[in-house]
Amino acid sequence: MVNMWSIIIPTYNRLPILQKCLQAMEAQDFTQPYEIVVVDDGSTDGTVEFLQSHPDQFPHVRLFQQNHEGAAIARNTGIDVAQGDIIVFIDSDLVVTPVFLSSHAKALAGSDRAFTYGRVINTSNFENPTSEPIKITDLSNAFFATGNVAIAKHWLIEAGKFDTSFRQYGWEDLELGVRLKNLGLKLIKCPDAVGYHWHPAFTIEQLPRLVDVEAQRGRMGVVFYQKHPTWEVKMMIQMTWIHVVLWGVLSLGGLLNERSLRPLLQWLINQGKPQLALEIARIFLNWYNVKGVYAAYRESIN
Repeated sequence: MVNMWSIIIPTYNRLPILQKCLQAMEAQDFTQPYEIVVVDDGSTDGTVEFLQSHPDQFPHVRLFQQNHEGAAIARNTGIDVAQGDIIVFIDSDLVVTPVFLSSHAKALAGSDRAFTYGRVINTSNFENPTSEPIKITDLSNAFFATGNVAIAKHWLIEAGKFDTSFRQYGWEDLELGVRLKNLGLKLIKCPDAVGYHWHPAFTIEQLPRLVDVEAQRGRMGVVFYQKHPTWEVKMMIQMTWIHVVLWGVLSLGGLLNERSLRPLLQWLINQGKPQLALEIARIFLNWYNVKGVYAAYRESIN
């Protein structure tokens, strides 16, 4: 029996890179039937109009629309409408290689109580994202992350799909991963299923958004911990004394921040080293995350 595959892609205001994402998905060497379920999460950049006016360019695409309600609800919408027995989750800023689906299928074959997790390589090269080499910072220990994963649909249904209380940034996929692990599912790493995760090169102008993301990640981390109050989850969301000491010391108790480090970060960017600037910025961004998760936890118990 040949399984139908459904690739679920939630998207929000990412039309330029979404086009590259979909072109790569249409160029698969895959011999099994597949569909591309695009769930538009209330985009205002012409995403819906573009896809509706170019059906011949994307013959596998089925487009669904919803109000701007977040990734968890968008992925659940995708699961509900998917016609496939196997679900593949990728993000709309991921550009894959032609062997992407066939690599997942080969790794998943004969393993029902398992899912496959591909490799994600970060890049800021928009013109040729797949030329980026893998880096140490691309390695991940996540159990279930929706940037590049394939799983039988019935396991998602049995686990209860994504928790829609995750309305802000972060953790909805890893929280589902805890429930999948509790069902006895195993992770099969699939390094040949490579996706190149594009994001624009770091600039100073991104800092306010990045700071806000860390605050959201902290709040959603507490939602995660309240559902699964374990040491493992506390480590994941950085709600331990270890993280307080680590990022507190490295940021000099917050003295190193987006204001005090701004000249250095801008100088590195001007020198053509935006990635190094971002890694330095992560020192205070992680400190904000730790402070945010503790603040959200205190608020939740009061």
